[in-house]
Amino acid sequence: MKTVLLSGRVMWLEILLALVLGFVIYWFVSQDKEETLPLGDGWWGPGAMPEAQEDKTIRPFKVETSDEEISDLHQRIDRFRFTPPLKDSRFHYGFNSNYLKKIVSYWRNEFDWKKQVEILNRYPHFKTKIEGLDIHFIHVKPPQPPSGRTPKPLMMVHGWPGSFYEFYKIIPLLTDPKNHGLSDEHVFEVICPSIPGYGFSEASSKKGFNSVATARIFYKLMLRLGFQEFYIQGGDWGSLICTNMAQLVPSHVKGLHLNMALVLRNFHTLTLFLGRRFGGFFGYTERDMELLYPIKEKIFYSLMRESGYMHIQCTKPDTVGCALNDSPVGLAAYILEKFSTWTNPEFRDLEDGGLERKFSLDSLLTNIMLYWTTGSIVSSQRFYKENLGQGFTQKHERMKVYVPTGFAAFPCELIHVPQKWLKFKYPKLISYSYMARGGHFAAFEEPELMAQDIRKFVGQVEQQ
Repeated sequence: MKTVLLSGRVMWLEILLALVLGFVIYWFVSQDKEETLPLGDGWWGPGAMPEAQEDKTIRPFKVETSDEEISDLHQRIDRFRFTPPLKDSRFHYGFNSNYLKKIVSYWRNEFDWKKQVEILNRYPHFKTKIEGLDIHFIHVKPPQPPSGRTPKPLMMVHGWPGSFYEFYKIIPLLTDPKNHGLSDEHVFEVICPSIPGYGFSEASSKKGFNSVATARIFYKLMLRLGFQEFYIQGGDWGSLICTNMAQLVPSHVKGLHLNMALVLRNFHTLTLFLGRRFGGFFGYTERDMELLYPIKEKIFYSLMRESGYMHIQCTKPDTVGCALNDSPVGLAAYILEKFSTWTNPEFRDLEDGGLERKFSLDSLLTNIMLYWTTGSIVSSQRFYKENLGQGFTQKHERMKVYVPTGFAAFPCELIHVPQKWLKFKYPKLISYSYMARGGHFAAFEEPELMAQDIRKFVGQVEQQ
């Protein structure tokens, strides 16, 4: 009898907590007010900002290599010191060194960097100076623009440890849909910049270069290209940069499409702890419940396993960066491990990390080479310290986003974000899709699914 009474009291206490939490959320939602981030300005190049006006020339750029560059790479690979893995460790201790030997052998003896450079140059590359930095981007126009219609400008922004190369397979689906089995209702002109400090974009020479500064530079890039209104899409850091663009210049952003979202400062996340019992009350769908619970495994253990690199890069990125910038094999192991478990957490149970189930070695090594040949791993890691090193205290984290928003929820993303959570941060969320498959590197892994969702979202925006 006492057990029944105790159980009843616990249930009523949970109900009371749920009601109180619901009231708190309602109160905060009712305080909504639209605001924008101040645009400001900056100078991230060497020295002080010059008095003369910045050169706004857009210059053609070509990816190049040399026999000397390849020879140096091969010599460093040849000096790789192998450490045997523990028995049956698979990818639970990080990158399995037995499989790493296969990667290294392919890289050294079969990978053709000159051929991959030709592939990289299939799309037009450019550079232009903005706020003292040489900004690299690819700009792909439709081969056959639709008669009587203007292509829709779309900027796609990568993250870490990715690059503009992630979008090479999705670009033709967006710029030339008719020749890829899609309707030409929505034809895009695609711009993919490299985040400053990544690949061919110059790194800041000053502290403090964060996602807001990047967003402002990318907005200036779109203006320089002649676009007053445009769509933007991003995952990983790209999702934050695109979110900041929408907060800075909402009148210029026609639509924001994301496949990842940072919604930590969100009272709806508190419902997670009661959601298993009151999921429907808090707006969770059955699919949300599958992707979020059990919390211990899907969120707590997952974050513990996958966020160690983040703590390093948020605090002392230069230290580990010295090692990675000196060893191509170390760099490959560090980056490719993310393409394993961030694509599917279950891949950690496989001897080869499942890498070749979704990607070719040529594609994976091309992305590695964009970090290696440019020596940009250290500057790319500093982006973590500039954005997260001071804790979650920046103004944009508290601000909502008031532009039409679409979200593609890929099931193997690091953390699932339910529609209810997103709606709090993005009140104009008009499209939310549970994707059939895919993980963190969505455009790289599942270009067809991503293209379909972008097209669906743009169609909904233009019907409004």
